[in-house]
Amino acid sequence: MARAWEADPSALFERRLGKSAEELGNSDGNDECPDIWQLDNGDVAVIGRDLTAVYGPRLPQGVNLAPDERLVVIPGNMLSAAKKDIPDA
Repeated sequence: MARAWEADPSALFERRLGKSAEELGNSDGNDECPDIWQLDNGDVAVIGRDLTAVYGPRLPQGVNLAPDERLVVIPGNMLSAAKKDIPDA
């Protein structure tokens, strides 16, 4: 059965949404790099800490993770900084 949405692995990074982790004080510029990017097809890529194993067993009812999905966590100030770059629905 086909999924309603599928990620396109050929999509390219187009623009950062919000500010970099270093600009927000969430990184020392070396190895910590949470980030949010819009891809050239309109999808969004999120780089964060993989906490699938921690949160997976306690997801709210009706929330599911497919075997090929991961739950990532980013700093709250990063999403707030991206708000101006995210269009209203």
